[in-house]
Amino acid sequence: MKQNTKSPKFAVSEPKVAMGAVTALPAVASSEDGLRRYLQEISRFPLLQPKEEVDLSRRWLENGDLEAAHRLVTSHLRLVAKIAFKYRGYGLPMGELIAEGNIGMMQAVKRFDPDKGFRLATYAIWWIRASIQEYILRSWSMVKIGSSATQKRLFFNLRKLKAKIGANGAISDKGLSDEQVGTIARILDVNERDVVDMDARMSGHDVYLNTAVSHDSEDQKIDMLVTPEENQEVVLGNHQEMRAKQNSLQTAMSHLNERERDILSRRRLQDDPDTLETLSELYGISRERVRQIEVRAFEKLQQEMTAKAA
Repeated sequence: MKQNTKSPKFAVSEPKVAMGAVTALPAVASSEDGLRRYLQEISRFPLLQPKEEVDLSRRWLENGDLEAAHRLVTSHLRLVAKIAFKYRGYGLPMGELIAEGNIGMMQAVKRFDPDKGFRLATYAIWWIRASIQEYILRSWSMVKIGSSATQKRLFFNLRKLKAKIGANGAISDKGLSDEQVGTIARILDVNERDVVDMDARMSGHDVYLNTAVSHDSEDQKIDMLVTPEENQEVVLGNHQEMRAKQNSLQTAMSHLNERERDILSRRRLQDDPDTLETLSELYGISRERVRQIEVRAFEKLQQEMTAKAA
């Protein structure tokens, strides 16, 4: 998989600035032994009781107590690792996924308000997932994966849904059948054309232009391009289009309140969507009310995106 470390930040990102913890976080390595040592090390950090968590959060929020912030982060490193392991199928080093999740954890601590009435872990899950997903999208080639909410939902759910369909009937080597495309589109509430495009992109492979045309030739694939300048224009056009979509998504998301953003992301933007029952218990409301909030938030997002496009 071709790495693209210079792609711009996505709308879900926040400035990745460490909070200046008193003690550095444990270093995480991608090797099997290094990863095992890291997991053993973070298991030694004690979990916090609710009252202790609130006290530490207030010390950080009101006084900028770095030691309190450090304890809040380290007590949740096991949560970060658990979430990161759910994304191990995307071909990226597990150590890098955990490191990105730790950044999301720090961002959550910086913004957590203990007076809202819920635990830090509940709030941090969204930040951890967003940070890891942003890193995964950045690491794939720009020409493969876009940044709209639809493309993200497809990218992080298509493979799992294809596996479920495959359990009931083999998927054709030629791609998804019309019936399978329709099923996936209905489940994810996306356009069938988007399903076909994303499936083709994720099933393809990057072509490196500096490789030889054949094993007995010194000519490189880049020499076969008729007009390199035109190719650069295409890349620039794709880049500009992607930035426009990022801005539109960021603007649209800003019109949702915190609960709407959380419910919408949990229901539609994560690899394993939460159930209505889970969210109803979390927020202390009925399942029907959760569904209504989800629908309303999605409609608001669509309206804002349409207005921005117009």
